[in-house]
Amino acid sequence: MSGRGRSGRGTLFIVALLLAASGALRVGSGVGAALARTDESAADAATPPLDCPAPPIALAEALQLREDRLVAREATLQDRLAALDLAESAITARMVDMQALEDKLRATVALADGAAEADVERLTAVYQAMKPKDAAALFEAMAPEFAAGFLGRMQPDAAAAILSGMSSEAAYGVSVIVAGRNAGAPKD
Repeated sequence: MSGRGRSGRGTLFIVALLLAASGALRVGSGVGAALARTDESAADAATPPLDCPAPPIALAEALQLREDRLVAREATLQDRLAALDLAESAITARMVDMQALEDKLRATVALADGAAEADVERLTAVYQAMKPKDAAALFEAMAPEFAAGFLGRMQPDAAAAILSGMSSEAAYGVSVIVAGRNAGAPKD
Protein backbone atom coordinates (compact mmCIF):
# COMPACT_ATOMS: atom_id res chain seq x y z
CA MET A 1 0.00 0.00 0.00
CA SER A 2 2.80 2.23 0.41
CA GLY A 3 3.37 2.29 -3.39
CA ARG A 4 -0.15 3.25 -4.00
CA GLY A 5 -0.21 6.02 -1.41
CA ARG A 6 2.87 7.58 -2.90
CA SER A 7 1.55 7.68 -6.41
CA GLY A 8 -1.70 9.27 -5.09
CA ARG A 9 0.28 11.95 -3.31
CA GLY A 10 2.35 12.64 -6.38
CA THR A 11 -0.68 13.05 -8.55
CA LEU A 12 -2.23 15.31 -6.01
CA PHE A 13 0.94 17.35 -5.85
CA ILE A 14 1.03 17.72 -9.66
CA VAL A 15 -2.66 18.81 -9.79
CA ALA A 16 -2.02 21.39 -7.02
CA LEU A 17 1.04 22.64 -8.87
CA LEU A 18 -0.97 23.01 -12.12
CA LEU A 19 -3.76 24.92 -10.30
CA ALA A 20 -1.21 27.28 -8.73
CA ALA A 21 0.43 27.91 -12.12
CA SER A 22 -2.97 28.61 -13.71
CA GLY A 23 -3.82 31.11 -10.96
CA ALA A 24 -0.48 32.84 -11.37
CA LEU A 25 -0.99 33.12 -15.11
CA ARG A 26 -4.43 34.60 -14.65
CA VAL A 27 -3.26 37.14 -12.10
CA GLY A 28 -0.29 38.03 -14.30
CA SER A 29 -2.37 38.61 -17.43
CA GLY A 30 -4.91 40.76 -15.53
CA VAL A 31 -2.15 42.95 -14.12
CA GLY A 32 -0.79 43.60 -17.62
CA ALA A 33 -4.21 44.63 -18.92
CA ALA A 34 -4.79 46.87 -15.91
CA LEU A 35 -1.44 48.52 -16.43
CA ALA A 36 -2.22 49.04 -20.12
CA ARG A 37 -5.57 50.67 -19.24
CA THR A 38 -3.93 52.99 -16.76
CA ASP A 39 -1.40 54.10 -19.38
CA GLU A 40 -4.18 54.77 -21.96
CA SER A 41 -6.29 56.88 -19.57
CA ALA A 42 -3.26 58.99 -18.65
CA ALA A 43 -2.53 59.58 -22.35
CA ASP A 44 -6.23 60.46 -23.02
CA ALA A 45 -6.25 63.06 -20.24
CA ALA A 46 -3.24 64.81 -21.78
CA THR A 47 -4.70 65.17 -25.35
CA PRO A 48 -8.14 66.41 -26.49
CA PRO A 49 -10.53 63.85 -28.01
CA LEU A 50 -9.87 63.06 -31.64
CA ASP A 51 -13.52 63.34 -32.76
CA CYS A 52 -14.01 66.95 -31.56
CA PRO A 53 -13.62 69.09 -34.74
CA ALA A 54 -13.34 72.47 -33.02
CA PRO A 55 -12.73 73.85 -29.57
CA PRO A 56 -15.93 74.59 -27.60
CA ILE A 57 -15.77 78.38 -28.21
CA ALA A 58 -15.56 77.99 -32.00
CA LEU A 59 -18.35 75.42 -31.88
CA ALA A 60 -20.54 77.78 -29.85
CA GLU A 61 -19.86 80.62 -32.32
CA ALA A 62 -20.72 78.37 -35.27
CA LEU A 63 -23.95 77.27 -33.58
CA GLN A 64 -24.85 80.90 -32.81
CA LEU A 65 -24.20 81.91 -36.42
CA ARG A 66 -26.39 79.08 -37.65
CA GLU A 67 -29.15 80.03 -35.21
CA ASP A 68 -28.96 83.67 -36.39
CA ARG A 69 -29.33 82.53 -40.01
CA LEU A 70 -32.31 80.36 -39.10
CA VAL A 71 -33.96 83.24 -37.23
CA ALA A 72 -33.45 85.54 -40.25
CA ARG A 73 -34.82 82.87 -42.57
CA GLU A 74 -37.84 82.33 -40.34
CA ALA A 75 -38.49 86.10 -40.28
CA THR A 76 -38.34 86.17 -44.10
CA LEU A 77 -40.79 83.28 -44.30
CA GLN A 78 -43.13 85.01 -41.84
CA ASP A 79 -43.01 88.17 -43.98
CA ARG A 80 -43.84 86.13 -47.09
CA LEU A 81 -46.72 84.42 -45.32
CA ALA A 82 -48.06 87.79 -44.18
CA ALA A 83 -47.83 89.12 -47.74
CA LEU A 84 -49.61 86.03 -49.07
CA ASP A 85 -52.36 86.42 -46.47
CA LEU A 86 -52.78 90.07 -47.44
CA ALA A 87 -52.94 89.18 -51.14
CA GLU A 88 -55.43 86.42 -50.44
CA SER A 89 -57.63 88.83 -48.50
CA ALA A 90 -57.51 91.34 -51.35
CA ILE A 91 -58.35 88.65 -53.91
CA THR A 92 -61.23 87.39 -51.79
CA ALA A 93 -62.60 90.93 -51.45
CA ARG A 94 -62.31 91.48 -55.20
CA MET A 95 -64.03 88.16 -55.90
CA VAL A 96 -66.93 89.20 -53.66
CA ASP A 97 -67.13 92.57 -55.47
CA MET A 98 -67.00 90.84 -58.86
CA GLN A 99 -69.78 88.46 -57.84
CA ALA A 100 -71.94 91.38 -56.72
CA LEU A 101 -71.29 93.21 -60.00
CA GLU A 102 -72.04 90.06 -61.99
CA ASP A 103 -75.34 89.62 -60.15
CA LYS A 104 -76.22 93.27 -60.80
CA LEU A 105 -75.33 92.88 -64.50
CA ARG A 106 -77.49 89.76 -64.75
CA ALA A 107 -80.40 91.64 -63.25
CA THR A 108 -79.88 94.51 -65.70
CA VAL A 109 -79.64 92.15 -68.68
CA ALA A 110 -82.76 90.30 -67.52
CA LEU A 111 -84.58 93.61 -67.19
CA ALA A 112 -83.43 94.71 -70.66
CA ASP A 113 -84.35 91.33 -72.16
CA GLY A 114 -87.75 91.52 -70.50
CA ALA A 115 -88.31 95.03 -71.83
CA ALA A 116 -87.21 94.01 -75.34
CA GLU A 117 -89.45 90.95 -75.20
CA ALA A 118 -92.37 93.09 -74.08
CA ASP A 119 -91.73 95.50 -76.96
CA VAL A 120 -91.65 92.65 -79.49
CA GLU A 121 -94.87 91.19 -78.09
CA ARG A 122 -96.55 94.60 -78.30
CA LEU A 123 -95.43 95.06 -81.92
CA THR A 124 -96.61 91.55 -82.77
CA ALA A 125 -100.02 92.37 -81.29
CA VAL A 126 -100.11 95.63 -83.28
CA TYR A 127 -99.25 93.83 -86.55
CA GLN A 128 -101.91 91.20 -85.85
CA ALA A 129 -104.52 93.89 -85.23
CA MET A 130 -103.72 95.66 -88.51
CA LYS A 131 -105.62 94.95 -91.70
CA PRO A 132 -103.84 92.06 -93.46
CA LYS A 133 -103.35 94.12 -96.65
CA ASP A 134 -101.61 96.98 -94.74
CA ALA A 135 -99.53 94.55 -92.64
CA ALA A 136 -98.51 92.63 -95.80
CA ALA A 137 -97.15 95.84 -97.39
CA LEU A 138 -95.19 96.58 -94.22
CA PHE A 139 -93.81 93.00 -93.95
CA GLU A 140 -92.73 93.05 -97.57
CA ALA A 141 -90.64 96.17 -96.87
CA MET A 142 -88.94 94.46 -93.85
CA ALA A 143 -85.87 92.24 -94.04
CA PRO A 144 -87.09 88.63 -94.47
CA GLU A 145 -85.45 87.49 -91.20
CA PHE A 146 -87.11 90.32 -89.26
CA ALA A 147 -90.53 89.65 -90.83
CA ALA A 148 -90.13 85.91 -90.12
CA GLY A 149 -89.57 86.68 -86.44
CA PHE A 150 -92.90 88.51 -86.16
CA LEU A 151 -94.84 86.03 -88.29
CA GLY A 152 -93.53 83.16 -86.15
CA ARG A 153 -95.02 84.79 -83.04
CA MET A 154 -98.45 85.52 -84.54
CA GLN A 155 -101.56 83.43 -84.44
CA PRO A 156 -101.61 81.12 -87.51
CA ASP A 157 -104.73 82.68 -89.06
CA ALA A 158 -103.35 86.27 -88.76
CA ALA A 159 -99.94 85.16 -90.16
CA ALA A 160 -101.71 83.40 -93.05
CA ALA A 161 -103.74 86.51 -93.89
CA ILE A 162 -100.55 88.65 -93.96
CA LEU A 163 -98.61 86.10 -96.05
CA SER A 164 -101.48 85.92 -98.59
CA GLY A 165 -101.29 89.70 -99.07
CA MET A 166 -97.50 89.61 -99.78
CA SER A 167 -95.88 88.95 -103.16
CA SER A 168 -95.18 85.28 -103.79
CA GLU A 169 -91.37 85.79 -103.71
CA ALA A 170 -91.43 87.66 -100.39
CA ALA A 171 -93.93 85.20 -98.84
CA TYR A 172 -91.76 82.28 -99.97
CA GLY A 173 -88.57 83.82 -98.52
CA VAL A 174 -90.21 84.47 -95.14
CA SER A 175 -91.81 80.99 -95.12
CA VAL A 176 -88.42 79.32 -95.76
CA ILE A 177 -86.86 81.23 -92.87
CA VAL A 178 -89.71 80.36 -90.49
CA ALA A 179 -89.63 76.68 -91.54
CA GLY A 180 -85.84 76.39 -91.32
CA ARG A 181 -85.45 78.13 -87.96
CA ASN A 182 -85.67 74.92 -85.92
CA ALA A 183 -84.24 72.55 -88.54
CA GLY A 184 -80.91 72.28 -86.67
CA ALA A 185 -82.50 71.61 -83.28
CA PRO A 186 -81.92 68.12 -81.83
CA LYS A 187 -84.84 65.75 -82.28
CA ASP A 188 -84.22 63.57 -79.23
